Amino acid sequence: MTETELKNIISEENLVYSKTSVLLDNEMHYCPGCTHGVIHKVLAEVIDDMGIQEETIGVSPVGCSVLAYNYLDIDWQQAAHGRAPALATATIRLMPEKYVFTYQGDGDLASIGIAEIMHACNRGENIVVIFVNNAIYGMTGGQMAPTTLEGQVTATSPYGRDCEVTGFPMKISEIVSLLPGTRYVTRQSAETPAAVRKLKKAIRKGFENTRENKGISFIEVVATCSSGWKQTPVQANEWMKEHMFPYYPLGTLKDE
Repeated sequence: MTETELKNIISEENLVYSKTSVLLDNEMHYCPGCTHGVIHKVLAEVIDDMGIQEETIGVSPVGCSVLAYNYLDIDWQQAAHGRAPALATATIRLMPEKYVFTYQGDGDLASIGIAEIMHACNRGENIVVIFVNNAIYGMTGGQMAPTTLEGQVTATSPYGRDCEVTGFPMKISEIVSLLPGTRYVTRQSAETPAAVRKLKKAIRKGFENTRENKGISFIEVVATCSSGWKQTPVQANEWMKEHMFPYYPLGTLKDE
């Protein structure tokens, strides 16, 4: 193939896919195989596709994705641990024309932030919540989280989670779907191209609900944590499908 032929193939009119400008070129700090990077990419593409980059405000959590503001070229705020829904509530009430979302892990949302997310969902705040559930505290050493499965080994449950002692894994999506303020509750994943397409569709629907002032959209993403689970990325994906999907089944729980 000549250089002229190659340039013709990769010319702009033949371009099938390119990286969205919303996703910055900074090198991500996530571990190999981490689901956060895929979710960031999908989120950036949705914001770009909808043309809402200048109107979108993200609220970062405390956790592995605490540096999310380094990767998406939008306005960001940093919340204290677990308080992202409270900060998002203030933001959307002061600037109701904006698209406001929180990005939270299971430790941030389901543990220290459980009161904030429950009350935000019950009030029906006009925000999007992206809840990344990898069943462990990834950033601080792999401790047991509220979503850790029964029998799952973590740094603080070395013999496996004992539900008689620590309670049962919390199905947050099922819980918030019962609250009258939630309009859209779905659980997705991102381990295959087909799953990524479904996730992108779900995130877009969440932002469209914000545009239509429908209230809160809650999007859970069942994810992996190769480092916390002490597995390779391939092993982590298989473990997730074998163990997490049966307890946290994928699909839409509520759509009003």
